[in-house]
Amino acid sequence: MARSADLVRVQNWTKRNIPDWLPVPDRAEENETIAEPRCRTRRPRPADAGPFAADIASFRLHLTAENKARTTVGIYTQAVHWFAAAYLLGETDKTRWGQVSRRDVQRWTVRLLDGYSDAYAYQQFRSLAQFFRWLAAEDGVPDPMAGLRPPKVREKPVPVFSSVELSRLERACPGNSFEDRRDAAIIAVLLATGIRLAELTGLRYHPSDPYRSDVDLEAREIKVRGKGGKGRTVRITHEAARRLDRYLRARARHPLAYFPQLWLGANNKCPLGRAGIYQVVVRRAAEAGVKVYPHRFRHHFSHAWLDRGGAEGDLMVLNGWSSPQMLERYGRSARGARARRNYDLIMDDTL
Repeated sequence: MARSADLVRVQNWTKRNIPDWLPVPDRAEENETIAEPRCRTRRPRPADAGPFAADIASFRLHLTAENKARTTVGIYTQAVHWFAAAYLLGETDKTRWGQVSRRDVQRWTVRLLDGYSDAYAYQQFRSLAQFFRWLAAEDGVPDPMAGLRPPKVREKPVPVFSSVELSRLERACPGNSFEDRRDAAIIAVLLATGIRLAELTGLRYHPSDPYRSDVDLEAREIKVRGKGGKGRTVRITHEAARRLDRYLRARARHPLAYFPQLWLGANNKCPLGRAGIYQVVVRRAAEAGVKVYPHRFRHHFSHAWLDRGGAEGDLMVLNGWSSPQMLERYGRSARGARARRNYDLIMDDTL
């Protein structure tokens, strides 16, 4: 009976909607190694898109049929929904997509740039462009964004960890409880791999079936499912493997150890979702005196790999990138770090 009750609990748990985004630490609390963001907390978006809703639903169906990642589908459709509800219905008398002009898109972009970061405005612009391109091909509606250029994104320093911060993170979660072991393993895996939050959340563990398990401690490898369901295998350090092993031994004694999700909740609670892992990372890092968000580990891993002379192609494979676009940013960051280290070798006080 207890096992049946647990199954009902997990069925209810899986029906809950996990937010597509989570707030990052407040600007005043950001660590000095993080570029200060311009964006404010995102406002609630109007829910009613009125006469535009049907086409937005069709666009969602189109993206889903192309097997786009769930997060990508959400970003694209939410951007169109927000534009329609907040601007077209809220500030104009337009009720059809064919009435939308270039000026409408430009005014909306200016508003986004005024209230949010340029990177966020760029993302919203690209999402709208995808929609109008699809609408033009599907229904012959003139594309108001044809020829428009997206807003320029000003490059910011890559938010890598300092040596002091790394030392503090490595000493986080020193206890021996189930929660301590789990949280230490989460931080160690993030430091060793830089995998995305969704990829970390999606890890599965089947101790009796290695073909269904994503964790191979002997090989020090983890199988992850990236954007669009693309699978890849990443390597972990010996220290990460040790901490993961300590957690798995504690996990084996958990009442819900038969669940396939790797990261189980403390006090017999259901497995951690994206929001839960996010909160674990932020809280544990704060206890260690470091202000972070999960994606900062990915920034640091990519920078450190190139800074230490790692091959760019290997980094693309490990990070699951299909385009070299991100390499340009991290490559510049690594070159800058090497240049600063070489300064004392070239310039001395005798000049």
